[in-house]
Amino acid sequence: MSTRKLYAGAKLRETRQRLGLTQKDFAAKLGVSLPYLNQMENNNRPVSTTVVLALAQEFGFDVTELSTGDSERLVTDMREAMADPLFGDTPPPLADLRLTASNAPALARAFIDLHRAYRQTHERLASLDEALGREESRLQPSPWDEVRDFFHYCDNYIDAVDRAAEHLAQSTQGRPMRLCAPEMLEKAGITLRLADSDRLRHFAPETRSLTLSNRAAPETQTFQILLQIALLQQDKLLEATLDFARFRSDEARAIAKIGLANYFAGAALMPYTRFLEAAQTARHDLELLATRFSASIEQVAHRLSTLQRPGAKGIPFFFVRVDQAGTITKRHSATRLQFARFGGACPLWNVHRAFETPGRFLRQLAETPDGMRYINLARDVSKPGGAFGAPTRRYAIALGCEVRHADALVYADDLDLSNPRAFEPIGISCRICERTQCHQRSVPPLERRLSIDSNTRGVLPYRVE
Repeated sequence: MSTRKLYAGAKLRETRQRLGLTQKDFAAKLGVSLPYLNQMENNNRPVSTTVVLALAQEFGFDVTELSTGDSERLVTDMREAMADPLFGDTPPPLADLRLTASNAPALARAFIDLHRAYRQTHERLASLDEALGREESRLQPSPWDEVRDFFHYCDNYIDAVDRAAEHLAQSTQGRPMRLCAPEMLEKAGITLRLADSDRLRHFAPETRSLTLSNRAAPETQTFQILLQIALLQQDKLLEATLDFARFRSDEARAIAKIGLANYFAGAALMPYTRFLEAAQTARHDLELLATRFSASIEQVAHRLSTLQRPGAKGIPFFFVRVDQAGTITKRHSATRLQFARFGGACPLWNVHRAFETPGRFLRQLAETPDGMRYINLARDVSKPGGAFGAPTRRYAIALGCEVRHADALVYADDLDLSNPRAFEPIGISCRICERTQCHQRSVPPLERRLSIDSNTRGVLPYRVE
């Protein structure tokens, strides 16, 4: 598999401008000519190894920030938007989309926002009886979509919130958080109560009391206490972060605040430095980490996907949660693998099979159409209602990374990583998947011509050319 060249002109230009240097001075410090730097900043040339080393040596730059993560996200989102039948059968070449994402990321995001607005308008027109004449039907992104994209493009890592949570965890002096969290509430003058209720958490400001459901698992109760501490003691930090994000609606801001409080709770339960060291020592064994930090498997998997602190990054993981219908309810990727913004995940992915084997980890070696290879881990996550007759919520989670990190994962032991046939072909979405021989394809790929022969029928009723 050939090594992909690194085009990071926008990031290079942003770094130079942040340092307050002219192109001439920047080129001199990097040891390259002015025309060569100009070509790299405009993505006419890839960033050379010499420049990467110079960035690290001269400026202490974390070279992993030059990764194409943001560009790949934009490319995936644009390809999915272009898969809309609105654009016809001749979408722009992939090379053009990559050029746009690298050279004009603001334009790419504006296009994605425009397409989202179009989709929402189309959906409203399909239900005119509800939308017609209503003031609130004005064109604007869904609050959930807006918040999801905020975390998506922050790489699911919020530095100020993460460090504040780590500082709180350090105050426990190594004592288990499940013991310290209730004590923190008591010191803050909050009374903790347990009640037989299907309401997970309820805070009453007038009585300064926090009521948790005694049906919830212990790790969930600890998490909810930490979430409430974040809302009470870190309000200024959360509000400042929300101001920076500039959400378009009060609903989006309110949803994001809960999201940030959840982030704080996870980071306090599993503080960055200690958790990263423990993960590396345990070779990312989710069960060992869950026991050590009194957390759930899902909490551990989600936390592993957030370890992207500049200068101290963990393995770039993707994390996703799906329901039994295959709908993605949580998603994040620090890898080149991105998830469909609309619809479900690829049916060939092992996350869908996790429902068939409750309580077991499923391993999968997979290869995406771009030639990247991954090791995927999937498991079902059941959330009982805690009483007879109460509904059980069932999800499946998946955690994975590029196969080059396999040595750091206990789950890769005894897998045949050298055998190309061991890697199952998976995709992102049928609309943008380039595979021509997929037995699970639901709709034709937009970027391929079809051949229909009424006299011949294979697995599909058409042949992808």
